[in-house]
Amino acid sequence: MILKGKAHVYKKDHINTDEIIPARYLNMDKEADLAKFAMEDLDKTFIKKVKPGDFIVAGENFGCGSSREHAVWALRGSGVKAVIAGSFARIFFRNCINNGFYAIELKDASKNINDQDELEIDIESGTIKNLTTKKEFKFTPFPKFAIDIIKAGGLLNYIKKNK
Repeated sequence: MILKGKAHVYKKDHINTDEIIPARYLNMDKEADLAKFAMEDLDKTFIKKVKPGDFIVAGENFGCGSSREHAVWALRGSGVKAVIAGSFARIFFRNCINNGFYAIELKDASKNINDQDELEIDIESGTIKNLTTKKEFKFTPFPKFAIDIIKAGGLLNYIKKNK
């Protein structure tokens, strides 16, 4: 599977789930509603500039803080196809897979990719091509079971399909 889009780079470590979707919006559970407020406390212009298929690129420990699926729902609802970060909080990483969303670990991602760079990601081979700078990066590919869960739209859909 190939994903293609623009990078929205945040050269910051420890972006927490409250920055991804502030707690004041946790009374909603529809992705379209949550998407309106995605990244609001970190970047007020995010929702205006993100396009379907785009990527967030960030530093270390992305998704730390409270465990909330709403963070994944808000990003997915905004059209983001994947987050590329140096590392992820483990529970956020698992929430991504369980909710059908790619969380790609790439060391020094926010140092090697610039804002608005055009990226092409080959999920199966574990490569990211920066079409703007012509650089290529390798990441550890997802295991087949994780790709199958993500392609199904999340763990519940996967279970329903594979009864």
